[in-house]
Amino acid sequence: MAGIVLAAGTSERMGKTKQLLPAGGGTLLDRVLNETLKSDLDRVVLVLGHQAGEIRLALGQTLQHPKLKVVENKQYRQGISSSIIAGLLEIEEAYDHVMILLGDIPHVDSELINHLRHRYLDSRLPIGAVKIGIKRSHPVIFSRELYGKLHRLKGDVGGRALLNKYSSRTCLVEPEKPYDDRDIDTPEDYLEFLKEWE
Repeated sequence: MAGIVLAAGTSERMGKTKQLLPAGGGTLLDRVLNETLKSDLDRVVLVLGHQAGEIRLALGQTLQHPKLKVVENKQYRQGISSSIIAGLLEIEEAYDHVMILLGDIPHVDSELINHLRHRYLDSRLPIGAVKIGIKRSHPVIFSRELYGKLHRLKGDVGGRALLNKYSSRTCLVEPEKPYDDRDIDTPEDYLEFLKEWE
């Protein structure tokens, strides 16, 4: 199973590049990427777009990690679907399952990633997702069976449409410990995160 970390967006609602915002000794993106690399995923593809050069510089030594491949999505302004496809092109020949992670959900950790991976593989279903209460959440997993449908996504649309369409064939996995799945979209979100983090 490979992972794709999506971090190509323009952060319009934040007003500055949220991938570079300080968080716990690194950046928001550092937190997500380091936990993903620590997990049992076999390969990790980081998809960059907006300010890709600056983000590469900020990641520093992390870029040398043997599991990591960085790709730049030149079509990132076409929405999240273009980044999913850019990542998928890197892994689809060699990996039968892909986990999609968002670079702006800072509380995701390697334990949650491994728990979702394990439960999904045991289920033998083509889709896996985290479940919080009655809500489906990230990360999500798709099997090779659905790669073609991921390639047909358009615009600012992620995998939600596929989760809706194939809800009866989705393995929903509850986290083993409390999990805050909020993403950081606005300055208010970020200030709230920093307060909780401190």
